[in-house]
Amino acid sequence: MKRLLIITSLFFSIKNVQAQLQLTNLRCEYSINPISVETATPHLNWQLQSTQKNVLQTAYKILVSDDSLQLKKSVASIWNSNKVQSATSIQIQYAGKPLQAIKKYFWKVQVWDNKGNVAESAIAYWQMGLLNKTDWSNAKWIGYDEPIDSLKIFPHVHQSGKKSWGPRLNVLPMMRKDFSVTKKIKTATAFICGLGHFELFINGNKIGDHFLDPGWTNYTKQAQYVSFDVTNNLQQGSNAFGVMLGNGFYYIPGQRYRKMTGAYGHPKMILKTQIEYTDGTIENIISDESWQTAPSPIIYSSIFGGEDYDANIEQQGWNKPGFNATAWRNVIITTGPPQLQSQLQQPVKIMQRFAAKTKMELQKNVWVYDLGQNFSGIPAIKVSGNKYDTIKIYCGELLNADGSINQKATGSPSYFNYILKGETDESWQPQFTYTGFRYMQVHCIAKDSLQPPPVIKNIEGLHIRNNMQPVGSFTSSNELFNKTNTLIDWAVKSNSISLFTDCPHREKLGWLEQTHLMGTSIQYNYDIASLNRKVIKDMMLSQYANGKIPEIAPEFTVFTPPFDESPEWGSASIILPWYNYKWYGDKQTLTEAYPMMQRYIDYLLTKDSVYILKHGLGDWFDIGPKKSGFAQMTKMGITATAMLYYDATILTDIAKLLNKPTDIKKYSAG
Repeated sequence: MKRLLIITSLFFSIKNVQAQLQLTNLRCEYSINPISVETATPHLNWQLQSTQKNVLQTAYKILVSDDSLQLKKSVASIWNSNKVQSATSIQIQYAGKPLQAIKKYFWKVQVWDNKGNVAESAIAYWQMGLLNKTDWSNAKWIGYDEPIDSLKIFPHVHQSGKKSWGPRLNVLPMMRKDFSVTKKIKTATAFICGLGHFELFINGNKIGDHFLDPGWTNYTKQAQYVSFDVTNNLQQGSNAFGVMLGNGFYYIPGQRYRKMTGAYGHPKMILKTQIEYTDGTIENIISDESWQTAPSPIIYSSIFGGEDYDANIEQQGWNKPGFNATAWRNVIITTGPPQLQSQLQQPVKIMQRFAAKTKMELQKNVWVYDLGQNFSGIPAIKVSGNKYDTIKIYCGELLNADGSINQKATGSPSYFNYILKGETDESWQPQFTYTGFRYMQVHCIAKDSLQPPPVIKNIEGLHIRNNMQPVGSFTSSNELFNKTNTLIDWAVKSNSISLFTDCPHREKLGWLEQTHLMGTSIQYNYDIASLNRKVIKDMMLSQYANGKIPEIAPEFTVFTPPFDESPEWGSASIILPWYNYKWYGDKQTLTEAYPMMQRYIDYLLTKDSVYILKHGLGDWFDIGPKKSGFAQMTKMGITATAMLYYDATILTDIAKLLNKPTDIKKYSAG
């Protein structure tokens, strides 16, 4: 009995020690179990949790294997870091065997602390992406059609363009392909880019919960592909891929409100799905001539003007196996951006739903709904009515004196149409656009004046934004401070998409000064490490040969001076990578961006021989006696010259960090 008590006591003592130190939040390249990592030396992070106080990590050991079962036995076939005496738990650079495209790697970490505790993490993983063009296995860009070269307009033309261009309506296509699975699947991964945006379906089910994939980029140079683990979406026997495409910034039709008009081309996509079977064989399903295409029920879509959907054009089962596609046409083979890069920033998702707080009848069959909160998003409806009835929805942030929607400040007209097919209940929400709003003005329009109008069964607003995770919060005993914080927080959330926008309606552009003016504040509240990297990459791709950084990135349209380039905006190319390093320890991105920083400050130095910069927007939109806009209370040259000095100071610190003595002397001179 005494021996049993000793053993029991020892067991609980060991269990208590283990509980005192735990490892959580294992991340690779900022993400938990990411797919499509492209760097040859991924960076690993983890966090310590302990029931004790003043706990510090003293050492770690990382084990990496391509076999999770072997890793459970602590067999590291790919990398064993051995025990490293270090307190560092972020940005630990992988240093094992060369990594292979698409392959999945499993890892875990063991940690020692200053209290004598030892803890081992659960197993995490990362999967490599498509590392070069050959990894796409000859997948091709495919589309429904393509405009002639004279109708391609990029950079986009500011505002409405020429009347002679006309409405420039285009087909928003669906694409499909049947295929068979005859063996037992070990794993399957889909890699897809659809421009401007896409939704992927397998056997009738949408893959993932993303919205507006992929992120916006400079399409003349690059696009992002998105990766999905589809192992559990495939079935033995017959399967089918279905893809719907939207315009986004890739194609902006010439109707309704638009900040700009342009076309890189018509919607298109490229896809590769790799299926690994349990017998070790590999099969690739790719986009090629064998796919078929047809117009989708989305008959109009604009990133600015809204979206129209005709439910009568729906083809039931189009994205399921066995569908009769004899009426469909063969896809065309086309071309896309020269470079494809994995989308590693967090995706945009539907993050919150708002029901109407109040409902007011504006006039017969016209209703105004107040959702009680201004946000970036889309309407969602459930309706009933007759075939060809229409629900028209205008969204806005403000109301006119008569209670109608006011779109004067946000771009007009912008609206959504849903044309009913006449079933009992029909549900719909836009797929490839969004706006900023609080109010919805809903017109219930009957096809036949002798018939009753359609009826709204339910209506909501769906808030969409980047899936950046909260890491901080603010509250105080002062209600004014609390409300101010909430107001600012909603502004941040509504302008965080695949980049930081200026507004969710009128422009949706990535004005760069906000990344450093607001960046630190956002980082106190949200994890934006991956989004920062995306914005830095956008700046690198937007830089001119002479070193100039435009005020917006991606530079979808070229503004006339002084809206094309300003030191307070372009200096984000130096400030943001530095802030990103100071906050997240990301030396890799800092190193990659360093040549961009050097070219930009060299460009600024060509503007004045005595280092006084007077061009650009200056202290934009300051408050003065005249209408806000250009600086009134601050003389031109003060803010721009201050930015140049700050840029040089930062570059001096970066040069020290990167051990570049010549650059240290250059940037610290004077």
